[in-house]
Amino acid sequence: MSAAAGLDLASIPERIRTEVQRAIQRSIKGVEYIASSGPSLGSTPKDTLSVRGTMNLYHYRPMADEIYRVPILIVMATTNRGYILDMVPGQSFIEFLLKRGYDVYMLDWTAPKPEEKSLRMEDYVLDFIPDCIRHVQRDSGETDVTVIGYCFGGVLSLLYGSIFPDGPMKNLICFTTPVDFREMKLFRNFSDQRYFDVDRLVDSVGNVPPEMIPASRAASQVQLWDNIWNDEYVKSYRMFDRWATDTLPLAGEYFRSITRDLMWDNKLYNDTMSVGGRPADISRITVPMLHAVAEHDHIVPYDAAKPLIQKIGSADKQEVILKGGHVSLVAGANAIKRLWPKLDSWLGERSI
Repeated sequence: MSAAAGLDLASIPERIRTEVQRAIQRSIKGVEYIASSGPSLGSTPKDTLSVRGTMNLYHYRPMADEIYRVPILIVMATTNRGYILDMVPGQSFIEFLLKRGYDVYMLDWTAPKPEEKSLRMEDYVLDFIPDCIRHVQRDSGETDVTVIGYCFGGVLSLLYGSIFPDGPMKNLICFTTPVDFREMKLFRNFSDQRYFDVDRLVDSVGNVPPEMIPASRAASQVQLWDNIWNDEYVKSYRMFDRWATDTLPLAGEYFRSITRDLMWDNKLYNDTMSVGGRPADISRITVPMLHAVAEHDHIVPYDAAKPLIQKIGSADKQEVILKGGHVSLVAGANAIKRLWPKLDSWLGERSI
């Protein structure tokens, strides 16, 4: 039996026309992609409450008539911009929270200046976060504050909560937050103590440039070409790709501490972490806790995030495992359907 016998010969001309048309569309759209600018991100109306060094504190303007009593402070990862949580209207986590009646603040970051290379872990945990908490309290008129930490912003929030377990943090929510840094395979391979001289790097360059932070875009760029004829896919790709490439440098001393204390010595997992000489044992955190993790997170694998709920001291604690990756867990169509409603349900009853 010949191979052609199993083919629908009548369909071949139509299939050829379809593929030719798609190739033409790829070429046209490819030119448009290169020539055009991406969508405007981070456009939800907000006011700047404080700018100090690399720290930026924003307050988003309310969008609901009735506002929950307890305000929210979102702590972003120090490597990335906060607009991943404020995409275009209809795909913005910030907008979603505002429309559901939450009072939302964000601690976002800018690139540290050369003279800020000496910023340490304690500057972030014992200075920047408490300073923002105080601003939120004054601005909102409330003592209690819910903290939401994204990725390494979650690590900073855990350290803060463990050192100040008596408040004012009322609830803690972490997104894709690592605890067992042995399981951070991508970063461990990069920072292997046998080959990686962190002291030489920091002493030589000061602030660590974003090129030294591991990332890979090759696979997503192949997917872009395969789908460049699809306007919705390209729109989504532009938003996420801009964020993925908009990586911030890290202050040198801060990077040194991350490498030595977390990547090499795994102190957060081993309960030996301290910040500025103050013990930072996360079992001291007893406030209500929600941890959302992604099944297919290649940046913070589930095995790295899994110990958090077990180690936290809270009686009211919950882990939510959802489909998606490191970014799609919190932003995009996947997050809109899965994470956002779940978080709203959990947070609503704990914000009054």
